[in-house]
Amino acid sequence: MKAYKRATRVAELIQENIAKILRDIKELNKGLVTVTSVRLTDDLQTCRIFYSVIGTETDKENAKQVLEEKLKQIRFALAQSMELRRTPTIDFKYDDSGEKAEKVFEILDKIKHENDNTEK
Repeated sequence: MKAYKRATRVAELIQENIAKILRDIKELNKGLVTVTSVRLTDDLQTCRIFYSVIGTETDKENAKQVLEEKLKQIRFALAQSMELRRTPTIDFKYDDSGEKAEKVFEILDKIKHENDNTEK
């Protein structure tokens, strides 16, 4: 019996390959672009790739624009690097969960400092 679905295994392979492909795109070198996760439909036809960018707002906008412009090339490179019967369509989505987590930690630190000051 399989431990997990085929779509999950293929999504992990896509994540590895997309990360390698994005490293080779020179226009993305202004900010650090990381593939955070990949969600693939069970029929392996549609792939949503979540990415994050460490850098300025300009770097984030640049990454979004480059990914949209190079979408066909990225999909072609993915098809070349993987042996799938049909390469899934790709949809890039910005993942801001890291930024949200950072804000939560900042708020928690602020609350902790306020509590420390009131106890003294």
